Amino acid sequence: MKQLRLGPLAGLLAGAGVLSWAGARLWDSLGTLPSVPLAAPVVLAVIAAVLLATALSIRSRLRAQRERRPGAKGVEPLMAARAVVFGQASALVASLVAGMYGGTCVFLLGYLDIPPRRDQAIYAGLAFAAGVAVVAAAVFLERVCKLPEDGDRNGTAAAA
Repeated sequence: MKQLRLGPLAGLLAGAGVLSWAGARLWDSLGTLPSVPLAAPVVLAVIAAVLLATALSIRSRLRAQRERRPGAKGVEPLMAARAVVFGQASALVASLVAGMYGGTCVFLLGYLDIPPRRDQAIYAGLAFAAGVAVVAAAVFLERVCKLPEDGDRNGTAAAA
């Protein structure tokens, strides 16, 4: 399985941001721009926390297994593979979502003098930051589950 690269993730984020900004401009010229839900940054932050907790749990289990601690619970290969897929899917989707909210936030920055638009800009900015946190946590999870190279016996996923 190939690891995600940061370049394509950044490209997805930037592309979604530009399209979202352009879409927000067009939508605003035709009518009222839909509001950014308050739950968006909260849900993204929860997803980032779940990804980070999963990565830290797997990393500690791999470390305990590598150090041959008595009673250490290992990591099954299928569980590590599922975690990698979860991380990769989360990183790709979060890149698009963060770009979408980032583009909307950039558009709304021109309307900070209007209180409802200012609130929407804050929600969109928080959702962007939480989306970037999801990407970071997902990439960290993927790196934790990385298999060692052939000559590397002390790799992070020696048991996987």
